[in-house]
Amino acid sequence: MNKIVECVPNFSEGRDLKNLEKIIDAFRGKKGVKLLDYSSDEDHNRSVVTVIGEPKAMKEAIVEAIGLAIKNIDMTKHEGQHPRMGCVDVIPFIPIKNMTIEEADELAKEVAKEASAKYEYPFFLYEKSATQTHRVNLAKVRKGQFEGMAKKMEDEQWIPDFGPKTIHATGGVTAIGARMPLIAYNIKLDTDNLEIATKIGKQIRHMNGGFRYCKAMGVELEERGIVEVSMNLTDYSKTAIYRVLETVKMECKRYGVNVLGSEVIGLVPLEALVDSAQYYLGLENFSINQVLEYRLLNE
Repeated sequence: MNKIVECVPNFSEGRDLKNLEKIIDAFRGKKGVKLLDYSSDEDHNRSVVTVIGEPKAMKEAIVEAIGLAIKNIDMTKHEGQHPRMGCVDVIPFIPIKNMTIEEADELAKEVAKEASAKYEYPFFLYEKSATQTHRVNLAKVRKGQFEGMAKKMEDEQWIPDFGPKTIHATGGVTAIGARMPLIAYNIKLDTDNLEIATKIGKQIRHMNGGFRYCKAMGVELEERGIVEVSMNLTDYSKTAIYRVLETVKMECKRYGVNVLGSEVIGLVPLEALVDSAQYYLGLENFSINQVLEYRLLNE
């Protein structure tokens, strides 16, 4: 059976879609690689791409995409609501079929080794690939963002795992590594007060005593005149979507605001949605095996 790995690179481009398409072309028409989805956000000035494929073909496509991002994205001119440190901000590899997390880790390191040599570009290993405990959490790796990263990398604790010892002048630096599936989930509020979204984000995220598998922050959506609580749920089986949504609704009451709606960025595991449907519908003794499409695909 073929090994299948998923890759979800985040590119620091969400406004110039023609420019983005040049990068996305690295995944089109390639044998052994399939482009599943990509979405952009103007306020974040960021795009999330979801690709699956066989390891060797995936490595070739990702290395090409990194080169195109370095060529087409100038981080000295980049502005956006989402924290970022590089033209390709983060490249996670997720084992999907007939692959272990260890094999995904090895693939991440192979990509970093080849791309760093080819483009003279630095990489930090993070999550399951991290070589040091303080590099596991992406937020800690990214702290300082592009503007402060060159100074940060003067510290021996932040020498890159691959590539030059400082940032690429216009491309920055990228975090790369293996991880399990996560859900990029945003909850929109009926206020333009960023302080409220930021406070709620702090109340629900793990580092401040919130949900164990939740990373959260407040983000301003200038085009819509509202704010959102932007999250990564790093283990949906232990920190469920519905549980986070209901908690945010509860916290909103203390500030006199309401939840307008929510969104998932990119693809989401079926089990995560089934879990929330089961909760809101009050289904008893329900199993994902009762989902028709799931059974058809897994017979």
